[in-house]
Amino acid sequence: MSDTDEGRGGVNRVEAFSDGVIAIIITIMVLEMKAPEEPGLSHLWALWPILTAYVLSYAYVAIYWVNHHRLFAHAAHITNDLLWSNIALLFTLSLVPFATAYLGEQHFSHDAALVYMCVMMLPSFAYLWLQTVVRRTGRQDAAAQDYHTRTLRKGAFAAAIYVSGIALTFVSPWAGLACAAVVAVLWFLPKSPIDALFGD
Repeated sequence: MSDTDEGRGGVNRVEAFSDGVIAIIITIMVLEMKAPEEPGLSHLWALWPILTAYVLSYAYVAIYWVNHHRLFAHAAHITNDLLWSNIALLFTLSLVPFATAYLGEQHFSHDAALVYMCVMMLPSFAYLWLQTVVRRTGRQDAAAQDYHTRTLRKGAFAAAIYVSGIALTFVSPWAGLACAAVVAVLWFLPKSPIDALFGD
C-alpha cells in the first residue's frame, strides 16, 4: 500500500483514533480495581498494591498521551511508516492494563515486576520508532528539529533506564520499579537533568 497525501486532516484522524484507544486503555485499568465487599478501611488498605500499580500505570499512559499529542503537532502528512509505527505504539500500550493487574494482584512479586518492566519498556521503543518517522516526514523547521533533538535524546535515556530496571528486577522487584518511577519523573519535568547535561 502506498503512502497517502491526506495532509493535516489525515494526521488529525490518526490522532483522534489514538486518543480513543488510549482512553479505553485507561478505562480498562480502572475497571480492574474491584472495591472490597467487606466494610472497614482495613479491607480497603489491603488493596494498596493494586492502587499503587494503577497510579503508576496511569501516570505512564498519561505521559504517552501528552507526548503523543505534542509529537503529532509536528506531523505534516500520513505515511505508511507513520500509521504502522503508531499502531505498534498503541499495541504496546494495550498490554499495560494486563501488566498492571498482574503486578497488583501478585503484590509486586519478582515475576510480576519483571513482566511489568518488560511491558513498560515496549512502548518506549515503539514511541522512538514513531518519533523517528515523524521527524523524517513531518515539519522540518528549527522549532520542530529542536523538539525532536531534545525528546529523542530523553527517550533514548528512558529506554536505557528501562533496560537497567529489568536487570535490577533480578536483584529486587522494588529496585526495578524504582527505575520505572525515575522514567516517569524524567518525563514530568519540563527541563530534565538530561537537558542540563547537554547544555539545553
